[in-house]
Amino acid sequence: MESQQPKGFFHASILLEQCLTALQIKPDGTYIDATLGGAGHALAIARQLAAGGRLLCIDRDDDALENAKTRLAPVMERVTLVKSDFRALDSALAAQGLDGADGILFDLGVSSPQLDQAARGFSYMQDAPLDMRMDRTQALTAAEIVNTWEKDALRKVLFEYGEERYAPLIAAAIVRQREQSPIHTTGELVQVIRRAMPAAGLREKQHPAKRTFQAIRIAVNDELGAVREAMDKAIAALHPGGRLAVITFHSLEDRIVKEAFRQAAQGCTCPRDFPVCVCGKKPQVKIVTRKPIMPGAGEIQDNARARSAKLRVCEKL
Repeated sequence: MESQQPKGFFHASILLEQCLTALQIKPDGTYIDATLGGAGHALAIARQLAAGGRLLCIDRDDDALENAKTRLAPVMERVTLVKSDFRALDSALAAQGLDGADGILFDLGVSSPQLDQAARGFSYMQDAPLDMRMDRTQALTAAEIVNTWEKDALRKVLFEYGEERYAPLIAAAIVRQREQSPIHTTGELVQVIRRAMPAAGLREKQHPAKRTFQAIRIAVNDELGAVREAMDKAIAALHPGGRLAVITFHSLEDRIVKEAFRQAAQGCTCPRDFPVCVCGKKPQVKIVTRKPIMPGAGEIQDNARARSAKLRVCEKL
């Protein structure tokens, strides 16, 4: 019987069957869930492993690791939990005495449990302290960014990480507000954003604070830098024939993953008029998904958070 998740730690695994198919799991293989989250993908992978198989689960969120001890209890003999940033995937492998993996999964972005736990400060729908740290032992918080970063730095973060076209207005409003009193909670920040945006922005379908909260969260956790670093390390860690599957949720992540796959799949980069190759570059992977795999209408109806998900897969040569 499957163990129950702790109360309040609900998680719906997105593109679950597609991920399992993409990874081509071998019962005696070694696999990495680099973004453990609610452990749904991990549980499904571990169930397909035999006694000789192994699953390394990485997360920097203590709540996720604690939840996994319960949810993965029936398969723990095949699972190793590691507290780490996924950008240190190579170090996590080495610490376990592993030389590589037959498959690696990334489910990027913020997890459902993090969004649903108001105290974590990720959600613009619930009032809570401005935190947004995936690893609550790190120093930088959303409150520090909002209350101490220069206006130009705020504007740049909102525009580049949130693709927020009203970034100058929102950054200026944040600075004006904090000059009167610090912005301590998510609810206070939402009100500042609402007051800063023009009527046209407030009439959009999505919540007016969505892009700003995404941008600040990415900055707090250095998410894009971590993805860039992790893609190269994951590709290097794969055994020949091993597969890397990556789920993204916004265009910035997807662009990084797509480019990393393209670079790794590229062979000789010498000018076309060179008679022979002198660069010696050979493809490391073949791209399995020329176009990303996306959730069907049924999954989106069951889980609205799946709407923007894209799954890309490559295979080590």
